[in-house]
Amino acid sequence: MPVGDGLFLSASDGRPMYQQIVDQVAAKVAAGDWPAGHALPSIRELASASQVSVITVKRAYLELERAGLIVTRHGKGSFVAETQELPKALLRADLEGRLREVARAAARLGVGIDELKRLLVAAHDDQASHTAARPEEATR
Repeated sequence: MPVGDGLFLSASDGRPMYQQIVDQVAAKVAAGDWPAGHALPSIRELASASQVSVITVKRAYLELERAGLIVTRHGKGSFVAETQELPKALLRADLEGRLREVARAAARLGVGIDELKRLLVAAHDDQASHTAARPEEATR
């Protein structure tokens, strides 16, 4: 369902509603659809339009603030951050979302934290050795 400022939330999407908001705002910023300074819908406006709780939208906005994608000015609303680190912040937000997905998959499989850490270290080491073997890929 389309909601405030062109966001589409779906109950049939496997991701939680707050994550759908985070992912879509990040995508709009990355695509340049929402430039620095762009005003986001208010928390109450987005909650009402999307028929989710204010708490859900607030959680999404807090995640976006933590990632450095938006800033909230008390009494004025939330805006796309004006930062030179935006691409890095977008990548960081994407990484954190993917790690949450991995954590959920691990929990469904009964993989404990120690095994998950071991798998992550192995994947990291494999990527580091792969990048070292092909330095041209590190710049892509």
